[in-house]
Amino acid sequence: METKILKPNQLDQAAQALAQGQLVAFPTETVYGLGADATNVAACQKVYAAKGRPSDNPLIVHVSSPQMVWQYAQGPVAAAEQLMQKYWPGPLTIILPVRPGCLSTTVTGGLKTAAFRMPDNATTLALIDCLQKPLVGPSANTSGKPSPTMALHVKHDLNGRIAAIIDDGPTKVGLESTVLDLTVTPPTILRPGALTLQELEKVIGTVQSDHHQVQAGEIPKAPGMKYKHYAPQAQVIIVDHPQDFPAAVKWVQQQEMPFALLAEDEVLKVLDLTAAQATFSLGDSLTSASHLLFAGLRKFDLDPQIKYILAQGEPDQGLGSAYMNRLNKSAGNQHFNHLEAN
Repeated sequence: METKILKPNQLDQAAQALAQGQLVAFPTETVYGLGADATNVAACQKVYAAKGRPSDNPLIVHVSSPQMVWQYAQGPVAAAEQLMQKYWPGPLTIILPVRPGCLSTTVTGGLKTAAFRMPDNATTLALIDCLQKPLVGPSANTSGKPSPTMALHVKHDLNGRIAAIIDDGPTKVGLESTVLDLTVTPPTILRPGALTLQELEKVIGTVQSDHHQVQAGEIPKAPGMKYKHYAPQAQVIIVDHPQDFPAAVKWVQQQEMPFALLAEDEVLKVLDLTAAQATFSLGDSLTSASHLLFAGLRKFDLDPQIKYILAQGEPDQGLGSAYMNRLNKSAGNQHFNHLEAN
């Protein structure tokens, strides 16, 4: 089965496929999501099969309005409404207790909570309204691979496994949403994203970050907490400081394996780019680097000759926390300074 590529003006076809229990990839401002009717258990099970996703990894429920959330979730209403008013539609996922019997364990991972988000993409909001049901929407990629920021990335991973992809061009943000757990006190960030802790605290007061490692028998409350994510075939090695890139290049040349460079313009312009199999610019700032990270990893993943990727690290604060969260998972926490020390 060839996966159809649909335009944003073909939402009737997409909604019809979803209503029939099929899977449709949809655009958001962060990454492309793999959509199924959140109230259709069999359709949601297909999401896990298409991605090769572990069954204890819960799915984010995408809605077209705050009102839709309260059909499936319950308090704390006040804090959630404040955040929705300020940051929805946008890259914020909120974990809330679910109403008994409203969502299947296929969606919740067996927990009594669920994650909700209203994406900042007019096409997808219109699709949800057309279907009149919320959509589950994990990233539309093979589980563990870099998240897709273009329809082409989705087709590369899932062609023939899903009914359609709605192509709305490249995504704007490029990193998945911030996931905030409102079922605990104080509210806790389970996955950093474009919305920072400081921005959330301006609205609801004290917020903390959760850095604990989810254990083998533990069900994660949010995606991206337990399993290896965002990893290309090549080994990613993080170069924490720009001045260390020449030494990192020398080290990787000694391994006598083809390698690639993933860094901002200021770093690339002082390196001998002819030594690398391929290069990818992350632009000129942390913002552009966050937007382009997955696109760069995807580009290199299409070249089976590349065995190492030297990737630029960023300060682990603010937006940098989200960037480094994804990059560390992609690299399996492999940093050049650790390799050099050994």
